[in-house]
Amino acid sequence: MFQLIFTESYFKKEKTFLKKHNELTDKYKNILKLLELNPNHPSLKLHKLQGKFQDKYAISLTYSYRILLSFAVVENEILLIDIGNHEDVY
Repeated sequence: MFQLIFTESYFKKEKTFLKKHNELTDKYKNILKLLELNPNHPSLKLHKLQGKFQDKYAISLTYSYRILLSFAVVENEILLIDIGNHEDVY
């Protein structure tokens, strides 16, 4: 099992995102639970980013929205970095 790490800046982005997209709250919570249990689950569509984000990964919340994250695999930690639509996150 992985431990999710929430930064202060992520909490602010999360709060703003969920306020704007309240209908995604349950889906978001389920995605985070699944991420803790198995980051490689096919429904998360985990993918490594390229370019300026080459050390980061993203998972899909919906077709339009992503969660940007970083892994500390040695310690089984996942650092949540950003949440938002495709253009804002990348």
